[in-house]
Amino acid sequence: MIIDQHTTLYGVVGYPLRHTLSPAMHNAALLARDLNAIYLAFETRDIQGCVRAMKAFGMKGMSVTLPHKSAVVPMLDKMDALAEKIGAVNTVVNEGGHLVGYNTDAKAALDALEQKVQLPGKTCLIIGAGGAARAIGFVLREHDVDIAISNRSLEHGKNLAGSLGCPFVPLNKAEKTQADILIQTTPVGMYPHHDRSIISGDGLREGMVVMDVIYNPKETRILKVAREKGCLTVSGLDMFIFQGAEQFRLWTGLEAPLDDMTAAVTGALTGFK
Repeated sequence: MIIDQHTTLYGVVGYPLRHTLSPAMHNAALLARDLNAIYLAFETRDIQGCVRAMKAFGMKGMSVTLPHKSAVVPMLDKMDALAEKIGAVNTVVNEGGHLVGYNTDAKAALDALEQKVQLPGKTCLIIGAGGAARAIGFVLREHDVDIAISNRSLEHGKNLAGSLGCPFVPLNKAEKTQADILIQTTPVGMYPHHDRSIISGDGLREGMVVMDVIYNPKETRILKVAREKGCLTVSGLDMFIFQGAEQFRLWTGLEAPLDDMTAAVTGALTGFK
């Protein structure tokens, strides 16, 4: 890779970002398509400053992750219809200084889940109340899934449940909820704190579908417990790669090299074992 005055800049903003694999995935994609571009991680709590910098530096694209997916919304010039309905953005495209927000989490989660389960008519408990939970809740509701929200913060959980028009379940009662699908969207269990879990797993049962949006580690503690109990598990790695592929398409107009992206992420994960 040769970096010069013509190199296009992309990046991810969020906090924390020390263990993100987005640069490994996207730089592999840029290299595979022979693009003069680089993708960097910017760990920061200052999302407003990031948006100003994106315009000032002429960054062509930006990934947005925790905790900024909802906070970035009022700072953008425009959002596509899906992102506007969801109220959360994980992808920003710079169109000549005009910043447009997209949400690629929703379709990515749907694609990952549909590899394991037929969704219409199922029930689902979503743990978490951030941007990923909002996106997943919206898309599942649109696909005839009966959802409920559980969260550590009552205020945030109830607010999300209200906006999605679904019940709120206190976290201490989550494992008593007999849902067909359980989706964990909080950072609890993310590397390096991979020995933690948002729930004990006592309520998991054979045949249940359990998904964790965390991709590092590939098998979180909750997924390990779920697998041992005979549940169908869905790793956050699939969702991570699917949403990244859609980001690449939005930024470059090119088809994403999925094999190269998958190999880069899988290879990078070995460094955390």
